Amino acid sequence: MAAHHDHPHRRTGHGPHAHDPAPGPGGHEAAFRLAFALNAAFVLVELGAGFVANSTALVADAGHNLSDVLGLLLAWGAMLLSKRAPAGRFTYGLRSTSILAALGNAALLLIACGAIAWEAAHRLFAPPPVSGTTVTVVALVGIVVNGVSARLFARGRARDLNVRGVYLHMLADAMVSLGVAVAGLVVTLTGWLWLDPAVSLGVVAVIVAGAWSLLREALHLALSAVPTHVDLAAIEAYLRGRPGVTDIHDLHVWGMSTTETALTAHLVIPGGYPGDAFMDDIVETLEHEFEIHHATLQIEQGNTNHACALRGAP
Repeated sequence: MAAHHDHPHRRTGHGPHAHDPAPGPGGHEAAFRLAFALNAAFVLVELGAGFVANSTALVADAGHNLSDVLGLLLAWGAMLLSKRAPAGRFTYGLRSTSILAALGNAALLLIACGAIAWEAAHRLFAPPPVSGTTVTVVALVGIVVNGVSARLFARGRARDLNVRGVYLHMLADAMVSLGVAVAGLVVTLTGWLWLDPAVSLGVVAVIVAGAWSLLREALHLALSAVPTHVDLAAIEAYLRGRPGVTDIHDLHVWGMSTTETALTAHLVIPGGYPGDAFMDDIVETLEHEFEIHHATLQIEQGNTNHACALRGAP
């Protein structure tokens, strides 16, 4: 029996046991700093304008943007923590903080939605006077702020749930601000005061749709589910097709973070350990073709029963 444990991101020339931390979700520090500054300033402006204009839509959007500011802080903090090298009891480092941040982001959004919907529902049946001009001007500023913020995270959204969550929030905010601006213009032209809280409820619907998707995917990662971009069946077929492999078991794939995936598996090779070059080839293929960043493979000859303990007795 032999085990092969490898981090394939750096080859040092010292064989398959050379360790190197897989790259964390870095590279977005400047984007987080600028997006945080823009959105924090806009929340203060929008909240003040909402109270002055007596606009539920503006206050609702400001509350949502505040949750985005907190979400930005969570995602930013998780990104920084994910860079810490493994140490002590944290043998994987703090990579999973990015998953916790995504969960926290989703929870913040849903809580904000409840508060916004409650207030808007009350005002829908007794709409107070609203300054449509103020609503429109502030919302137009929001389109610019949120649009710029979304663009900052556009490049990283495909590979990182944490970054994608921020990107979707910013993009949704830009669209919501557009809706608020239209509502303010219509209120100014028609005097339909009920439209302002109605738009607030529309804001909630948009936010809930995005937050639910984020919550579902983050929860799956927190429960060590196979990440959605990983084809488990294809990985199993690849491993079974390696020369000399007669069976595999204890195949597990999970997300170490929102950007990194780990795998463990037992390969049954009756001929015994096939050599480091053979194992290195498998590990590199798992990384480049299946996006497995941290693979641990154990070799067995099949002389005894090694049933997976998680599946119970055979």
